Amino acid sequence: MQLAAPGFGTIAHVISLRASFALTSVPCMKNAFLLTALLGTSAIALGSLSTDANARPITETDLVMMKRVSAVAASPDGNMIAYQLRETDLAANKGKTDLYMLKLGSADPQPVMFASKPDKNEHDPAFSPDGKSIYYISNQSGSDQIWRYDIASATSMQASNFKADVSGFKISPNGQTFAIWGDIARDCGEFGCDTDGDTSKPGPGTGRAYDRLMVRHWDQWETPGYYSRVFTVALEADGKLSSSAIAMDGTLVGDAPTKPFGGGEEISWSADGSAVLFTLRHADAHEAKSTNLDIYRSALRAANPVNLTADNAGMDTTPAASPDGKYLAWTSMARATYEADRLVVKLMDLKSGKVIALTDAWDRSVGSLAWAADSKSLLVTAQDVLETPLFRVDLKGKVTRLTARGNIAEAVPLKNGGVVYAINSITGPSDLVHMNAKGTTTRLTDVNADTFATLDPVNYQMFDFAGANGDRVYGQIVKPQGAAGKLPVLLLVHGGPQGTFNNSWSYRWNPAVMAAQGYAVVSIDFHGSTGYGQKFTDSINQNWGGWPLEDLQKGMDAVGKIDTQLDTANACALGGSYGGYMMNWISGNWPDRFKCLVNHAGIFDLRAMAYETEELWFDQWDNGGPWTTRSDAEKWNPVNHVAKWKTPTLVIHGEKDYRIPYSQSLAAFTALQQQGVESKLLVFPDENHWVLKPKNSIQWHRTVFDWVGKYLKGK
Repeated sequence: MQLAAPGFGTIAHVISLRASFALTSVPCMKNAFLLTALLGTSAIALGSLSTDANARPITETDLVMMKRVSAVAASPDGNMIAYQLRETDLAANKGKTDLYMLKLGSADPQPVMFASKPDKNEHDPAFSPDGKSIYYISNQSGSDQIWRYDIASATSMQASNFKADVSGFKISPNGQTFAIWGDIARDCGEFGCDTDGDTSKPGPGTGRAYDRLMVRHWDQWETPGYYSRVFTVALEADGKLSSSAIAMDGTLVGDAPTKPFGGGEEISWSADGSAVLFTLRHADAHEAKSTNLDIYRSALRAANPVNLTADNAGMDTTPAASPDGKYLAWTSMARATYEADRLVVKLMDLKSGKVIALTDAWDRSVGSLAWAADSKSLLVTAQDVLETPLFRVDLKGKVTRLTARGNIAEAVPLKNGGVVYAINSITGPSDLVHMNAKGTTTRLTDVNADTFATLDPVNYQMFDFAGANGDRVYGQIVKPQGAAGKLPVLLLVHGGPQGTFNNSWSYRWNPAVMAAQGYAVVSIDFHGSTGYGQKFTDSINQNWGGWPLEDLQKGMDAVGKIDTQLDTANACALGGSYGGYMMNWISGNWPDRFKCLVNHAGIFDLRAMAYETEELWFDQWDNGGPWTTRSDAEKWNPVNHVAKWKTPTLVIHGEKDYRIPYSQSLAAFTALQQQGVESKLLVFPDENHWVLKPKNSIQWHRTVFDWVGKYLKGK
C-alpha cells in the first residue's frame, strides 16, 4: 500500500484560519497544494467572511436555522446533479425539505428548485438511468410515496401508492425495477398490510411483553414481527410502479437497512440488475450482543437470499457492485462485538469468488465508498488527524488523498471521471463542490451565504502535545476572531468513546457557536479517539478513566502555553455520552480543576449501565465483558468517587435515551443535591441520546450558556 500524499503531521500542526478560508477543498496531488490548503489560501472557500462592520456573533438560533444540503444524486451523463435542502420552520419546531437541480460545467451554476410543494417534504432524489426523470419521495399524498419528475415537461406525478410508507429506494441499472424498503410486518407478503405484526402487544391492555433481548433500541421499544424490509417492484410503461412487490429477505428475520442509522448505503444492485444486495443483522436472542451485520444477495427471479459474508463474525456493510460487473466492494470489521474496529475495504472478484482486503495495509477506517464510473478505483472517506478527506483507492490498494481540510460528508462519482462532494468544517455547514477528472474544483452552492455575511468569523488552531505514554495527541482551539484580552476556556470532551471532535460542522456540539459567546473552546482527541490508527483507538479499552483523563490533564497544561490568550485557570468542562461519563469521572478524580461542569447523558454508575443499556456489545466490549465476569469491574466506576464531588454541575438528559438511560442522570443529580453541590437538572421528554428538535436545541444552548457564564463571567 502506498500513500500518494503525506498526512498533515509532516507539514504543520498549528494553523490559524479565518472563517472564509477554513473550509477548503483543493486537490491534494502535490505537497504545494496541501500546504496551500493548510494555510487557507485556496481559491475555494466555503463559509463566507463577513464584510459588515456591524457583524455579530453566531447564536444558537442561527445554528438551528442553517440550511442543510444532503442526498446528492448525479445524472447518468454526469452533467447535472439533484439534491435536497432542509430549512427549519421554527414555529412548527421541525424541518422542511425541498429539491434542487443544478447543471454542471457552467461558470456560475445556479440551483433551480423543482417538484417542491410549500407545505410538503420532498427528499432523496435519484435520476432514472435514461436521464429523463428524477424520482424522489414525497408526503404529498398523505404518506411517503415515490414520485416521478419529468425533466423535459417540468411536471410531477405519483409513481407509487403502497399501504406502507416508503423509507427509501434504489433504481436498478437498467431502470426496469426498484428496490424499496420500509417498515413491514414480517408475515406480510406485500409492501404493507392491514396490521403491523408487532407481537409485543398481546392486549387487551397497553402492556408490552417480551421473552428475550432486545426490548429497546436507541429511542424505540422493539417491535418483534415488524421490521424494515427490502422489496422489489417493477416499473411499468406509464412510469408508475407496479402494485405488486416481492420481498427480498426470504426467511430472514431482521432489519434491512439496519436500525437505527442504516440507509441507502446498505442497499445496492448488481451491475446487470438481476439481484439486490442488502445488509442485515439477525433479530434473534443474540442481537443485543451482536455487531454481525452480513451482506446478502437476493436474485429477482428467486428471492432466496445468500449470505456473502458468512465467514466473518464482525460487521460487513455498504455493499457496492462495480459498474462493469466484475467486483463487489464493501467495508468490513474483523472483530465481533466491536463497533469501532477498523473498517477495511473488501473486494470480491465475482467470477472467481476470491476476496481480498484491499485496504488492509492502510491504518485508517473507511467511512463510505463509491465506485468510480470506470470501475478502476473506489472513492472513499476516512478520518485522518482531525480531518475527514476524500481518497481514491485503486484495485491494487494504492491510496491517494484528493482533498485537504474539512469533512467530506458524501461523495458522488460522475461518468466523466469527476466527483461532486459535500464538505463542511468547524466554520461552516456543508456545501457542494465539483472536482473534475483533472482535480480542478468548482464551488457549486453557498446555501448559507446571507447568514454568514452578517456573522463574526472565528479563529481555529490545531495543536498537538505529548499525552499519556508520550504518544502524540491532537486537539483544536476555536475562539472569536480578533478577541482581545484573556479568554475563559470551555473544554469539550467527545463521546463514543471512540470518536473525535474534528474539523467538522455540528448541529449539537458546535465549537464555533460556543466560542462566539466569548470563550476559547478547546477539544482534545484523547486515547481512544478515531483518525489516528486502530491501536490508538483500541487503547481506551478497559481504560476509560486512565489514559483519556491523563491526556485531558496534559492537554490543558499544554494549551495554555501554546496560546497564552487562554485563561486556563478560568475554565469549565463539558461532555456528552462518554464525555458525560468523563464529567462524572472528573468530579471525583480531578475535582479542583474546573469552575463548573456540564454533563449531558453521562454514565454515573457502570454497574447499572451494564444492566440498563440496550445494545450490550457497547458496554461489554469496552469494559471487559458482562458485569459479573469483569476482572476489576469497579475500577473506572464514577459512583465510587461521589464523596469527593464538589464542582457545580449542570446535568442534561433525554427521556427517550435508551443507550444511556436517563436514570443515570437522575442518579448523578441526586448525588450532587444530597451533598449540597450547586447543580441543575434539565430533562427533555421528547429527545433521545441527542437533542434534535429546533426549540429544544435553543433551550439546551441557552441553559448551557447561562450555566458556564455564571461561573466564568460572573453572570
